[in-house]
Formats: sequence, C-alpha cells, structure tokens
Amino acid sequence: MTVHRMDHVGIVVEDLAAAIAFFLELGLELEGRTNVEGEWVDQLIGLEDVRADLAFVRTPDGHGRVELSTFNSPRTSTPAPRAPVNVPGIPRLTFVVDAVEETYGRLRTHGAELVGEIAQYEDICRYCYLRGPAGVIIGLVEELR
Repeated sequence: MTVHRMDHVGIVVEDLAAAIAFFLELGLELEGRTNVEGEWVDQLIGLEDVRADLAFVRTPDGHGRVELSTFNSPRTSTPAPRAPVNVPGIPRLTFVVDAVEETYGRLRTHGAELVGEIAQYEDICRYCYLRGPAGVIIGLVEELR
C-alpha cells in the first residue's frame, strides 16, 4: 500500500483571518499558524521568492484538516474561481453538521452564500452547498437517521 492517510486539503485565500473565522464558526478548531519562505518552498510549489502565511484548522474528531494559506509574495492578479458546481476541478469540501439551517445561518455572517437550496434526500439527510472563502464550495450534511 502506498497511501497511509489523507493529510489535509489546502485552500489559498485572500483574507486569512476571515477564512479562519469562517472555519471556526463552522466548528473546526485552529491547530496552528505559521509562515513559510525560502528555497524549499520555492522548489515545492514552482514559484520564486515565496512568502506565505498558513493556518491549519481541523475537525473536532482530529481526522480532517484544512490548510488555509495566503501569499504575500508572489502576488497574483487572478481572481478566485466562481464556477458552477459541475465544472471539472472545482473544489468541494463537505462536512457533517448537527443542523444545516442553523449552521448556514451562522456562516452567512461570514459571507457564505447558498449555491442552490437546502434539499432533503428522502429520510436520509438534509444537504446544501454554499460558497465559502475564496469561492470554495462547502457542503453541509445533516444526517436524519
């Protein structure tokens, strides 16, 4: 076997503090913050003179982590993608929550916007997609059984 586990998902954001606040409101916990720069980072991501601020947030069970990063150098002029859900390559992160409506209500104060509607699949779950930091699509699932 070559894969031991999935370590984390990374998202580049414009406003690191706002992204941290969004994921803390969702219920994740701040694991830590750091800055990275130097030759090893340049080699890793194929850019020059990289300076970035990072934060890691994790799910309460400790099994899922999200890396949030913002680049101080080099800067980009490309905006965050806002493509529809069906476009290949658009990232989606999905979280199981206690109550979809209540969670969405809290996240709206952090800029979350529904992609479609809150839908119910039989008596199994309530589910919605919303736009989170940097346009990333966040799924919220409320298990009904």
